[in-house]
Amino acid sequence: MEQVFAPWRIEWIRREDDGDDGTCPFCELPDQHADRENRIVARSEHAFVILNNAPYNPGHVMVIPYAHTGDYGDLSAAQLLDHARLKQRTLSALESAFDPAGFNTGLNLGDGAGGSIDDHFHTHVVPRWQGDTNFMPVVSDTKVIVEALEETYDHLHEAFAGQDGATVLDESDAVSLEFEVDLEDEDE
Repeated sequence: MEQVFAPWRIEWIRREDDGDDGTCPFCELPDQHADRENRIVARSEHAFVILNNAPYNPGHVMVIPYAHTGDYGDLSAAQLLDHARLKQRTLSALESAFDPAGFNTGLNLGDGAGGSIDDHFHTHVVPRWQGDTNFMPVVSDTKVIVEALEETYDHLHEAFAGQDGATVLDESDAVSLEFEVDLEDEDE
């Protein structure tokens, strides 16, 4: 097994509480009705999709349930299914908008998992391309992002808007997605 020497990560491990005032951005942002400004690109009944403010790659988004919980097991069956289906729709929108070679998806669950917000779980979806990692992060601790967040928002908004069951009331609003949440077994 190879090891990666990353001494700069110790700052994250030893960081002090930043004076968190107890508010949760994942609860507050969807209620502000400023979707474009807050980079919320799509919404479903129980979850929403937001661009990551510090993307690993263009199109890096998070699928977040409205329910405030850090415990994946707290979601009801309907919330869990809605979250999963919104992830499917997100993958489809990212494929349409960016044509990546693959995806990394995952959850940071718990305080020790490395996420910056651990009390409101969310799924990261990161588009990947062959060769999208180069010498910059290794040599200069710098990640090159080739597209502005505003452009990424526009591309994803258009891709979500083109999906079945999508409604766009205003270009400054997130795309509203509806899909059947049937908790019965389906034969498809």
